[in-house]
Amino acid sequence: MQQALAAASQRSAAQSPTAARQQQAAQPQTSPAPANKPKGATNYTVNTHYLYGSSDSTFFDTLLPIMIGFVVFFFVFLISGIALLRERTTGTLNRLLATPVKRGEIISGYLAGYGIFALIQTLLIVGFSIYAFKIQILGSIWNMLLINILLAFVALAMGLFISTFAQSEFQMVQFIPVVVIPQIFFSGIIPIDQMANWLQPVARIMPLYYGASAMSNVIEKGFTFMDILPKLGILIGFAALFLIFNIMSMRRYRQV
Repeated sequence: MQQALAAASQRSAAQSPTAARQQQAAQPQTSPAPANKPKGATNYTVNTHYLYGSSDSTFFDTLLPIMIGFVVFFFVFLISGIALLRERTTGTLNRLLATPVKRGEIISGYLAGYGIFALIQTLLIVGFSIYAFKIQILGSIWNMLLINILLAFVALAMGLFISTFAQSEFQMVQFIPVVVIPQIFFSGIIPIDQMANWLQPVARIMPLYYGASAMSNVIEKGFTFMDILPKLGILIGFAALFLIFNIMSMRRYRQV
């Protein structure tokens, strides 16, 4: 009997380490919590919201409104300047000035005649840009057309005025790097507030700065007519100023 009890105790002692290991394996293993994570921490997620444009917007979407205004301004300036220069070199302007017709009437006639072609050209450029490049216009298309028409008339009046200082078509083309090309650098392609302090006031005397800025605000930000009205007023002021300069410059050509 004593021998049977001793054998049973030895078997239980031999099985106890295995049972202990099995019991430990059966218990779930819990990893310790990170020491640097506070208890009750909140997980945050970042949601991106675009105030203007979308995730598909590119730099081309920002550049296109500026380029539309520049193309309208450039071609109207060039055509109107060369056209009046042609009138002067062929003697047509001198014959007109020899009549009782007033200088203001002559300039108004040129503006009305070339203005029709400038209007047609503006409509073609704007229409092509909208349907060919598929730009998204957040504002009104009529405001966009109005801005370009005013830019065209400013370029028309400026081209007529600059042409009075040129003696040939080649000299008229030479005015482009002086009068037109600098305006594109102050039109918003390069942010004005990132320029040197002495350069920033120069942008305020460029008509294309106000036209391109109004175009970008209408197309990209959905500005209304009242929002762009101050810049439209400045463009009208530029057109009136160059109109006065044109009338004054005609005085040098009247011979009777």
